[in-house]
Amino acid sequence: MIWFYRLLYLPTLLVVLPYYGWRMWRRGGYAKDFQHRLGRFRRLSPPAPNKKRIWLQAVSVGEILAIGPLIQALQADDTVEIVLTTTTSTGYAEAKKCYKDHVYSIGVFPLDFWLFSRLAWQRIQPDVIIMTESELWPEHLYRARINRIPTFLINARISDRSFKRYQKIPGFAKRLLQKLDCIFAASDLDQARLIELGAKADTTLSTGSIKFDVTLGTPFDQVAHTTLCEELGFGYQAEQEPPFILLGSSTWPGEEAALLRIQASLIATGFDCRLLLVPRHAERAPEITRLLNQQPLIWHQRSQNTATPNRVNIQLADTTGELARLTQVADLAFIGKSLEPNTGGQTPIEAAGIGIPIVMGPNMTNFKAVAKSLVQSGAALSAIDENHLKALVLDLAKDSMARTAMSQAGRDWHGNNKGSSARIAQSILAALN
Repeated sequence: MIWFYRLLYLPTLLVVLPYYGWRMWRRGGYAKDFQHRLGRFRRLSPPAPNKKRIWLQAVSVGEILAIGPLIQALQADDTVEIVLTTTTSTGYAEAKKCYKDHVYSIGVFPLDFWLFSRLAWQRIQPDVIIMTESELWPEHLYRARINRIPTFLINARISDRSFKRYQKIPGFAKRLLQKLDCIFAASDLDQARLIELGAKADTTLSTGSIKFDVTLGTPFDQVAHTTLCEELGFGYQAEQEPPFILLGSSTWPGEEAALLRIQASLIATGFDCRLLLVPRHAERAPEITRLLNQQPLIWHQRSQNTATPNRVNIQLADTTGELARLTQVADLAFIGKSLEPNTGGQTPIEAAGIGIPIVMGPNMTNFKAVAKSLVQSGAALSAIDENHLKALVLDLAKDSMARTAMSQAGRDWHGNNKGSSARIAQSILAALN
């Protein structure tokens, strides 16, 4: 299989290169340590005799933030040193910001071509490799097998779309999954799907999502809430009723326009509704600003570092790494990538843990089990389309008691699902001994 994959890799890379080149140019930052993508990682000394070197790969910002508790749990054993790699430019920047003083080395994951992968393996010299979520690179796994290196997949999840794709190539899926020594699935549904696709039943475990273990920070008190409202242009006087703040959390194309229409409906109904838009990809800012220029409400673009007007109806937070803090100011959060034409969904875990009531579209296929659990717990509501979403938002805007109940349900749900990182770290460390 590996030679077939190698023969296909280069032609496929050449076909998709223009698209990915355009994306890299648009997002920026990819020139930084680009040689790592070609396997030219900084040459590391071999691990000391009493050390085990773990190569941990996390794709982008979300995964980089999620692995913090796992890194901490693994390094509780002083015989472990971690080399952390990531794929995206934003993930690389976030990794260096968060873990520069906590891991042995940080780099960019190589392209999965045999020359580049072989060179990276020669320079990193791992004793163990860990991949996150759906990171299954055949060349990388092949290198682990010929070097007799244990392989782990953590927080493993299979979306509806990926599940259907793998079902069309069952032989390939089975051979790929059986190269893994142990899989830690993010949910029972993911575990069942992985086993159906050919993963080993005895080493495919449902341990829950590591994203529950991410530190959410101290909940805002009234002073912090008021301060952030003023910073965003959503300020209000002590004797005034606070505005109703609707958050678009990690929005995708089409969803900003839908939220603007919902905001307009709320305002027409008599609510002082402010809209906080946090797009999933900051480079979409020009597209969103064109949309905002076509409507009459006062808006501000956070990335421009200009003075925020005293009263803003819409804040476009086209920045990176601020979502957790900004979420704390919201009265209600819409979870992005869930409304037509988008599919997959962004993670609702953080918003629920902070205690923000959640609404989402019908297309949460990347977080199917999580979304279902949130709805069942009373922490979230799911809309079938934009009109239904508008009705749900209007009902919740009117009903502060319902929002309070959803807020507490979200915190309880989050607390009950913690502990995955410690369980996974314990299993991996036991396998190293």
